[in-house]
Amino acid sequence: MDLYTRFQSHFYDDPSLGLSVDISRIRFADGFFAEMEPRIQKAYAAMAELEGGAVANPDEKRMVGHYWLRAPELAPDAATRAAIESALASIHAFAESVHAARLRPERAERFENVLVIGIGGSALGPRFVAEALGTPADRLRPYFLDNTDPDGIDRVFDAIGAGLPRTLTVIISKSGGTKETRNGMLEARAQYERVGLTFAKHAVAVTGDGSELDKYAVKEGFLARFPMWDWVGGRTSELSAVGLLPAALQGLDVDALLAGARACDVATRSRETKKNPAALLALAWYSATGGVGKKDMVLLPYKDRLELFSRYLQQLVMESLGKSHDLDGKEVHQGIAVYGNKGSTDQHAYVQQLRDGLDNFFVTFIEVLRDRAPERAGLEVDPGFTSGDYLAGFFLGTRRALTESGRESVSLVIDEVSPRTLGLLIALYERAVGFYASLVNINAYHQPGVEAGKKAAVDVLAVEQKVFSALREAKGKPLTVDAIARAAGTSDVETVFWIVRHLAANPDRGIVRELPAGGSPFAATYRTIS
Repeated sequence: MDLYTRFQSHFYDDPSLGLSVDISRIRFADGFFAEMEPRIQKAYAAMAELEGGAVANPDEKRMVGHYWLRAPELAPDAATRAAIESALASIHAFAESVHAARLRPERAERFENVLVIGIGGSALGPRFVAEALGTPADRLRPYFLDNTDPDGIDRVFDAIGAGLPRTLTVIISKSGGTKETRNGMLEARAQYERVGLTFAKHAVAVTGDGSELDKYAVKEGFLARFPMWDWVGGRTSELSAVGLLPAALQGLDVDALLAGARACDVATRSRETKKNPAALLALAWYSATGGVGKKDMVLLPYKDRLELFSRYLQQLVMESLGKSHDLDGKEVHQGIAVYGNKGSTDQHAYVQQLRDGLDNFFVTFIEVLRDRAPERAGLEVDPGFTSGDYLAGFFLGTRRALTESGRESVSLVIDEVSPRTLGLLIALYERAVGFYASLVNINAYHQPGVEAGKKAAVDVLAVEQKVFSALREAKGKPLTVDAIARAAGTSDVETVFWIVRHLAANPDRGIVRELPAGGSPFAATYRTIS
């Protein structure tokens, strides 16, 4: 079959949805779709059970209901439906009150900025949407604290600068106990208090009912609280209050976000595989990776506004699919690694390796048909050619060059970058991840590895506390790392090594490192400042 005939045979196009998907440049064998049809039909059935309210996260005995967020009538009971509808109405009402300056900051006429504090799913989706859709006409300018890096925190507050009194802070954490988010909140509170402002009069919480953050918000008198439900996972929370509240405050059309996702959900419920774009993606991933993650997914959106989409998909895909065991308890070590930036920037970076180096990846190209806002006429940079023509040419040229080199790719085309199309993309990949997980028989809706990492971090901090105690008890006497470890009662000397090096590099911690000239770093001693 020649390439164009194959393209025609495997090209999905839905003008009403504004989406096209081409999987023809994945090298699936003849008979692949017939062979996979029983599995994908099983995936459709599993997805229907999920949407119907089945417990899909057995570790935590939870349903997985992010699909109900854009179709509350599908919720399994009236109370859940009412909660979704009430939350959306509250988001609209709160944002409108802020925009109309009926709700004002403590010492300013109106809010002009919104600072979002969260991590992982509580920041990746909101930030992706904010940067994809932001314009100078935004009602509030968005800022994000999405890590516990002190220098990163300082940079954000430096950027806000004198605008802090006009900044509304949204803290997002389901449990309220996530340390990175808790730290960001405490740093923010200190910044407000430093300029004589009451933090609570500028703060909003998005959290679970009765969580640590919920209790704190009630105690302190935050301006408002919005719900996070246990049936919405962080990586699928963008269309809950997690993403909708920051977007609404920014002035984005959150109803259009939901409408795009809802329309995509309708299309991806089709059990006719050739008419289901999410199923086509999942099957393409299965073929490209051998169903065992042999190849990475490289995302190349040819649109600057979609630059953060690869970061958003890293969590959605890798946290959902990176699992050590399948549903039958068999050790499988599944997953698909995701990385990417944007085209055509990466034609001057890692496309060289994609074409001529290791064949350990498949590319997902994303083309956006509309070059720029209609009211902005395209400049001809060469006779008959605009900058957008060049961008499209680089997309098609890179796609062709990779095919000629035997490299596989998928191409997605959307009409424009808008709230509706972002909702569509979010829903498309949520469904594709769910289908793929069914194809390889894993649970896409839990994350034991993440919890293990958090526990390990807590253990390290416990060692640090013992290290501090040991150094204080030495009363300024210099101690080697081995001596500190013995005094701290731990056999994990290497962790102590890393801890004291970090502490000594920060003068405010009161620890001094002394190293003999030309000595090994393991000969260094550490002491408290006397």
